[in-house]
Amino acid sequence: MGSIWELDFYSRPILDENQKKVWEVLICESPLNVGTSTDSLFRYAQYCSSTQVNSVWLRTALQEAITKAGKAPIKIRFFRRQMNNMITKACQDAGIPALPSRRTLFLNQWLKQRMEEVYPQEPGYQGGTNPSVRLERPLPQRLPDALEGKQWVFVSLQAADFAEMSEWDIGFGEAFPLELAQLSPETRIPGVLIFSPRALPIAGWMSGLELAFLKFDTSLGDRLVLETGVTESWILANIKNPQTLAEARGFEEAKQKANGVHFLGVQSDPQAESFAGFWLLQEVNLS
Repeated sequence: MGSIWELDFYSRPILDENQKKVWEVLICESPLNVGTSTDSLFRYAQYCSSTQVNSVWLRTALQEAITKAGKAPIKIRFFRRQMNNMITKACQDAGIPALPSRRTLFLNQWLKQRMEEVYPQEPGYQGGTNPSVRLERPLPQRLPDALEGKQWVFVSLQAADFAEMSEWDIGFGEAFPLELAQLSPETRIPGVLIFSPRALPIAGWMSGLELAFLKFDTSLGDRLVLETGVTESWILANIKNPQTLAEARGFEEAKQKANGVHFLGVQSDPQAESFAGFWLLQEVNLS
């Protein structure tokens, strides 16, 4: 499998000599498994004058990044939906699919680090945060009938258990190194396992989405929701049983203690030793 990149192209809290906002493109490689060393991941950064902000400039920067990396990625993720048209066009012109995604964990951390350590050192730095990327969110959709699991449960593992994840028998899935979330080996990581005779089609369908995170949502009744893409979400289950409600609250509490880290697994039945799908997830606030 080829690499996946994460990209952000947006104004930074820096003014140039004409008092115009300086823009910047950040490109980094997505860590795809628990054993990845973040130091080994490709990164590329370049400032851009506000007068040059367009898809042509971005495509040129992308080509330069590809030359430096030595190979193009198979796809590019971006979280800033308001830049959708420009990013999508630049990526298409470079022959790479672009996907709106909240699975930009390494990029998000890098951006945070630059906000704290790099931009304040630049001439023309303006304190304060960049505008938020919060968007109107459509209501969660129902899962297609054929994809509903027969059974599901809340479970948990220790962070140390994931050290051997690369040896697990997994059909579809993705992970990241837990050092990104700065978790100690004994941290409990909560998760949800879905069991279904149609485990493989369910996992295959999920792998076609940009999985972001799971959450226990109480805004319109009590339900377990799977967040995907930048604003999409799916109802995995409506929760009525008092014991399951308590477990759902426990899941959210454990998730917060684990810096938002949790997991989703799909298996044919509770006795299965392999996973049709397994994803390590993290709920983060995007910059």
